[in-house]
Amino acid sequence: MRTLKIKSFAARRGAGMTLVELLVAVAASSLMLAAAMTMWIFSMRSFAAAGNYMDLDAKSRGAVDLMLRDLRDATEIVGYQNNGSNNWLRVTNAQVANSGANYAWDSSSRKLICQRPGEADWVFLTECDAWDFQFYQRTPHTSGIYVFYPATNAWGTTDVSIAKLVNMSWKCSRNLLGRKANTENVQTAQVVLRNKR
Repeated sequence: MRTLKIKSFAARRGAGMTLVELLVAVAASSLMLAAAMTMWIFSMRSFAAAGNYMDLDAKSRGAVDLMLRDLRDATEIVGYQNNGSNNWLRVTNAQVANSGANYAWDSSSRKLICQRPGEADWVFLTECDAWDFQFYQRTPHTSGIYVFYPATNAWGTTDVSIAKLVNMSWKCSRNLLGRKANTENVQTAQVVLRNKR
């Protein structure tokens, strides 16, 4: 009689699941699905962030390569404005007619633009949050070590006529899904005006 009871229980057990078993199965499946979705979203965001960092860095390197050419060839700094929201820097080579370049950054458009005589404006950087620069003298010591002093006169104001080096820094960022998610490290470049005497 005992075996009959077990068989009937087993037969009844194979017919379906109880409500408690169904709830446990749904809860376990939901937890596994939530964990898988979280991992997938995290992976996709990490992949997008890595791609953005690489793209922003490549654009910054390309922009500085183009700027180095003009700044190294320059014989003098013609003018500048460095107030934080609309910065510009103008250089020229007095030995070559119609040469030089003007670099302008606007905080509202977040673009760094290069303007050359007789050419259309060229956007060097987009999504640029900041572009700043300082001027330095290049004073060689007898030991062969180069020390960079600010290009200032006796009253402490900037004097571009004695500037031999331009130290630039900039930072770019990009929005992901409507919010600022990626910001590259601050990029810097020190450029010596080689043709300046």
